[in-house]
This record gives sequence, structure tokens and C-alpha cells, in this order.
Amino acid sequence: MAEFDWKRLSRQDQIVIGAGLLGFIALFLPWYGASVIGYSASVSGWSTSYGWLGGLLIVAAGAVLALWRAKAIKLPQSVGPAVLVFGLSLIGTVIVILRWITLPKGGGGVAGLATYSYGPRYGIFIALVVGIVQAIVAFMMFRASHEQLPWQVKTTDPPSATS
Repeated sequence: MAEFDWKRLSRQDQIVIGAGLLGFIALFLPWYGASVIGYSASVSGWSTSYGWLGGLLIVAAGAVLALWRAKAIKLPQSVGPAVLVFGLSLIGTVIVILRWITLPKGGGGVAGLATYSYGPRYGIFIALVVGIVQAIVAFMMFRASHEQLPWQVKTTDPPSATS
């Protein structure tokens, strides 16, 4: 049976897991919207093309760490938990940044009055901040763990069959 005790986690673990939870909440907030003379419409992170994938990877990084710390999952020996969490959070954050950069934005009006605008909304900014914080802390965890990257893991050569 898995045991999860928030108080026994390190501060870094708490930040990564908390960032995953905040990333999940941010997926339901407005990521993109438009407003015209007092009327507005927006879409959540789930509806911003590939942006949801980045948010979901940020959530997955926190979930993997929480499950691993609760001993609910086992990871392969070739990939340590710090490498996996850092990879998920970094890739997720890069995807969210790309979605933010590629969202169209603008506005205009008549006689100097802003009558319409469109562009990113606060949900994507929350996801950006959460992703960046999570990736930085996950990198610090990776450096402190002294884990090797999967392509750096030394394998033993099988004995040759020479007679």
C-alpha cells in the first residue's frame, strides 16, 4: 500500500508536486481570449491546440514524483526519478512557452479608444511561471541526485564467446 506524507517530503519535492497541481488548475483557466467593447470570450488550456500537452507534462512531472515518493510506482534502473521529473517538466515548459509565443495577439480601436483586443490570458502566464519554477527546482534535484542521463549509463559488456 502506498504511503504519502506531505510533511516528510523535502522542500524541493513539495515545490515540484505543488507546481504540478497548480499546472493542472491552470489548464482550466483562460489561456487565450478576445474582447470587443466590453464583451469577451476565452478558451482554457485544454483548447489551445498543442498547449494542453505542455501543461499535462508539467502535471505529469509532479505526479510521477509524488507516486515515486509514495512508493506507488517503480521506475526502470536506466532512468532515475530526478532525470524523469526534470525531463517532463522541461519539455512541458518548452511546449507552453512555444504555445505562448505562437498565440496571435493584437488590438485596435477607433479614435484612439481601444475597442478590441485578443491574445494570451492569465492562465497561460500561470502555466509559464509554474513550469519555469518546476523545471528549475527539478534541475536542482537532478544535480543533487548525481544521477546519470540515460545515454550516459555505463552498461557492462556481455562476455565474449571466444574459444
